Amino acid sequence: MASTQSIIDEPDLAVDRYEGNVFVLTMKKRPENRIDSAYAQKLIAAYNTIRKIVGEDADGAVITRGSDAKFWCTGLVLDEADANPYANSEGFFPLLATLLDYPLPTIALLTGHTFGGACPFALSHDYRIMNSKRGYISMPPVNLGLHFPGIGSLLRLKLRAPVARKMLLEAHRWTGETALADGIVDAVAEPEGMLEEALTLAKRMAPKAKMGVFSVLRNELYGEAGRAFREISYVHGVRTGTAAKAKI
Repeated sequence: MASTQSIIDEPDLAVDRYEGNVFVLTMKKRPENRIDSAYAQKLIAAYNTIRKIVGEDADGAVITRGSDAKFWCTGLVLDEADANPYANSEGFFPLLATLLDYPLPTIALLTGHTFGGACPFALSHDYRIMNSKRGYISMPPVNLGLHFPGIGSLLRLKLRAPVARKMLLEAHRWTGETALADGIVDAVAEPEGMLEEALTLAKRMAPKAKMGVFSVLRNELYGEAGRAFREISYVHGVRTGTAAKAKI
């Protein structure tokens, strides 16, 4: 299915509009789509652009994908916190809060490796489709000495308790098939068919936004996580997390 309209076309990010009011946001930031505060704000601006195009109480859905089959996103630019201790408060936490309060259904199309902070980023989406042939999903803060308030909230709310424990306390690494078996992703797909599967799901879910209560109902399920991330967003009076003791 060909895109019908290019909304954003920049070196590190693109947004294309497909039929049925489905939007595909493609991350193209080198290396490995790692997120710093500036890129987080760029993603937020892109999601808000889509939201404004769709308007109030209208069909719509958003797919977030990587630009190749090797990486979806490998987390945060950890070195940024050395120079700016408020980097995550200015970028990453607001990004998670934006998705959890987003008025449209969202799908993370995990084209490849999904590491570190990319795990809560992916879990902030309503659905996840993972590459069946390539890529791992893993969240290793226990190995890096990382913590921020609410780091476990999405895992606790969206995953079964033993799976959340494996992710947060054991830094377990899942393939697409094992992530599907543990309920971390909703589907796996062949690399060449991933986008089509995501578009099919997005077209099915887009009408669910029409009544204007999708975000309200999502907050009934996961509002605790949204509140936790909003509480540490744009905070400069206190530190909102620990700097990594190890870097990847």
